[in-house]
Amino acid sequence: MLKFYYHTAPNPMKVALCLEEMGLDYEPVPVDTRKGEQFTPQFLSLNPNAKTPVLVDGETTVFDSNAILLYLAEKTGQFLPEPAQRGDLLSWLMFIASGIGPYSGQAVHFKRMSPVEQDYAIQRYQFEAERHWGIVDDRLGRTPFMLGETYTIVDMALWGWARAAAFVLDEDKFDRLTHLKAWREKISARPAAQRAEAIKDRHAFQAEVDEAAMKVMFRYLS
Repeated sequence: MLKFYYHTAPNPMKVALCLEEMGLDYEPVPVDTRKGEQFTPQFLSLNPNAKTPVLVDGETTVFDSNAILLYLAEKTGQFLPEPAQRGDLLSWLMFIASGIGPYSGQAVHFKRMSPVEQDYAIQRYQFEAERHWGIVDDRLGRTPFMLGETYTIVDMALWGWARAAAFVLDEDKFDRLTHLKAWREKISARPAAQRAEAIKDRHAFQAEVDEAAMKVMFRYLS
């Protein structure tokens, strides 16, 4: 059985959606990042970058969420586009991995979590987050899914972050991205997405950002 190391942030949630869409048997293994469980020797042996998600499939270990999606799609033959769209598949997966995720995450960090106010960093990452989401909104204004008529792992990769897009951009700016908003509602209504969302009820992750959590989250300041 697959082992899925997770918490409920955007990147693990896209893998949860993929596992549910593919109907795969898996064991969810919670990793409480506010308690620093990602830095244990056991977890670091799976992912030296100390981040979730991680997937263990027998002798094979895969970390990085989009790598996991591609691994599962190629293993099962599910939710891949036609071979002619291989370039689009890789391009949009990397766009999400190198653009949507990092800029959205850093925008949230500097706006809402940073212990030190940094106006330039807020402006920089907010601008780039808005720019990247605008590209997605334009794309979804022309196609029902990210690769056209077919629902693929690219949509799953995007959904993980789209769940948090209003938090990243603020509600008013998110509401203007009407194509993205409609697409997110469509994906979130899928039974597999609802099952993926329910994974948050399987484990009580620490919600409070207490002093111990601050030391874990901002290790570079200690």
